Parts: sequence; structure tokens; C-alpha cells
Amino acid sequence: MSEERRTFIKGSAALAAGAAGAAVNPGAWAAGSDAPEKKEVRIGFIPLTDCASVVMAAVNKFDEKYGIKIIPTKEASWAGVRDKLVNGELDMAHVLWGLVYGVHLGVGGPKKDMAVLMNLNHNGQAITLSKKLADKGAVDGTSLAKLMSTEKREYTFAQTFPTGTHAMWLYYWLATYGINPMKDAKVITVPPPQMVANMRVGNMDGFCVGEPWNHRAIIDGIGITGTTTQEVWRDHPEKALGTTADFVKKNPNTCRAVIMAVLEAGRWIDAGLQNKNKMAEVIAEKSYVNTSVDAINQRILGRYQNGLGKTWDDPNHMKFFNDGAVNYPYLSDGMWFLTQHKRWGLLKEHPDYLGVAKAINQTELYKQAAAQLKVSVPKSDLRASKMVDGVVWDGKEPAKYADGFKVRGAAAA
Repeated sequence: MSEERRTFIKGSAALAAGAAGAAVNPGAWAAGSDAPEKKEVRIGFIPLTDCASVVMAAVNKFDEKYGIKIIPTKEASWAGVRDKLVNGELDMAHVLWGLVYGVHLGVGGPKKDMAVLMNLNHNGQAITLSKKLADKGAVDGTSLAKLMSTEKREYTFAQTFPTGTHAMWLYYWLATYGINPMKDAKVITVPPPQMVANMRVGNMDGFCVGEPWNHRAIIDGIGITGTTTQEVWRDHPEKALGTTADFVKKNPNTCRAVIMAVLEAGRWIDAGLQNKNKMAEVIAEKSYVNTSVDAINQRILGRYQNGLGKTWDDPNHMKFFNDGAVNYPYLSDGMWFLTQHKRWGLLKEHPDYLGVAKAINQTELYKQAAAQLKVSVPKSDLRASKMVDGVVWDGKEPAKYADGFKVRGAAAA
């Protein structure tokens, strides 16, 4: 028996008192059993660099230490992930925060009570502009806005899911430069692995997606990096480990075990250059991301190039653990997506921002898992962040924040 497992069992009864969250069934744990209710856990993922902690938890067998077997399941689109989570084909998924919140509120698909177990990564996405735009001088937000105002035509931008992170980063960035994504552009939904191919044949002027597809566009000579998402919001939440509320209620021990395995995988990835390179080699394989290693192994180290000759080292690159700072499911992180859903008219009325976040984010389960691995947790469920437009989001007045933007969707005006 591993030391982590022994500590986990020993500490179970002591921590049971803290398992009083609405979606947690403390009974089984209080009875002294930490045995996972479901041993095999099917976790869906989309071919993106940030699926790495889920994949490596299985590949490195961190899952076995906690009495479970993670089965990573490659999916073709976020809509497919959504549907399989809702109908139970997947137990959990590497998934967009905004997708989980959207499903919970019935926005853009089936309505079902959902849960976020942990945040999987910070940073590491980007907005790619086509080489054709760059050739006309549109290489960042300011020059893109200038081109769009002087050379009138229909400009098409792609995101990966209507309520997801990439849509919100794209919209926020465009709006910062006075471009209303709902009025001044055509926005389409394209699955991440298909972004580069669609840009190659001229279907879009730009896209927002996770790596490695932005760097892949540079390697293939069809796009340039207009901005990184960490420039929009440094240390932003990106993918979540998501599931349904029903699964959490029926399988709290399984959920706790998965959190621990994925936390350990994230800590392993962030431990150093050798581990990151090994991770890149693994997830580049056909069964995972299906690309060349060189499309992955630069930006995970913070080595960036924009496709126009500029190179830089970015300390705010993709992080999976960062001494535990990455993974806590802050209520304010979830609430932010709701404010943007309201801003762009995806939500017609203000929701109970804090109430929804408390229902979805499994903070107590996360704290219990983190305690077993001696991973620190923040003192507050809210955190303050300054966005690219200088506006600070701290989760304290969400309705006022949502209504405070000059550039908004028509239905939210």
C-alpha cells in the first residue's frame, strides 16, 4: 500500500466532518470507508495540450494509487462531450468551464445539474489571425480593428463552443478594441482539431482555441498569434474536470480519488523540463492529440513565437499545478462565465451568480482531496483579477459587472 493511500485512509474519518457540502454524501466516508464506488472512470477529452493531466494520471498510473482506473476517452467535439456527460456515456470530462455552466442553466443545449471538481490548467490558449490578415497589417487587436473599419466585408472568427472559454476570450478581446462580435463579425463554432484545416482553406479570418493548434498554424505558415489568452486574463481558469451533480452524489469517493490522481499528475507535469518533454511526447501520440511533438513542447515551456519573427519567453504559460495555485475551483471563476453569458445575451436575465457557482463547484470535495496531498488551498472562494481592458473582476458585484460593459450583445443591452 502506497504512503499516499495509507494517509488517505487514515485521514478519512477526521475529514468526514468537512464533507457537508450539498453535493457530497458524507455518510460513506464517515463510516470509515474511502473505497471508490466506481472503480473504472471514463473521462472524455478533446485533443488539446491541456488534456495532459487527465491523460498522464492514467499513463503514469497515479490513478491506481487511489483505487481507480481512469480510461481517457478521445472525443471529436465539445458538443459531443456535453451530450455524453448528460446521458452518462462519460463519467467525467476534461471540459470547458462555460460548457458546464451553460448546461447547468440550460443555455445552448440540454439542461442538467452539473459539477466542477477542479480546475485543470491556467493560461495557454491563444487567438490566431490568418496570414492573409497579417499581410494587410492586422497583427493585434488595434490593427485588426483598424483594418475591419477601413476594409468593409464580412469577417469570420471561430470559437470552439458557444458558452465556452474560447468564445468568451475571443469576444472579450474583440470588444476591448471596439469590435462587437455579435454585430461586426460572423462567429462560427469549429471543433479544436479542425481549426487549422478550416483556416487553411479560407473559412475564417481568425480563431480562438487551445494549444497546440495556434502553434500548429504558425508551423504550417497559415496564421499568426494575435494575442495569448493570458494577456486577456493572466492565470485565467481554462479547462475544468467536470461531471454531473448526480455522479457526485452517487460517487463522492470516486470523485475524490480522481481529483487526487489528477492533482498528482499536474504536480508531476509542472515539476520540470524532463517531465514536460515526456508529457509532450505522450500526448502528441495519435491516440491523444495526434500532432508532432514540436507543436506542443515549446509553448508548454513558455517559448513563444508569433509567426512574424517575434519570439519571447512568457512566464505565464500553461500551468497544470504551479504549487497548487492552479487547481482550486474558485466560485468567482465560475461566476465570471455567467457574467459574460449575460453580457452577450446568452442569458436573458441575471442568474443567482453566487448560488449557481456554489451549486456547481465542489469546493469541499476538492479541499478534502487537497488535504490528503498536502496541497494548500486559498482562504477565500473569490479572487481578484485585472483584465486586458483594465477592469478588475473580483466576484463581489456580478450583476453590476455584467451590465457595466459598453460593448455588449443586442439581447443583453
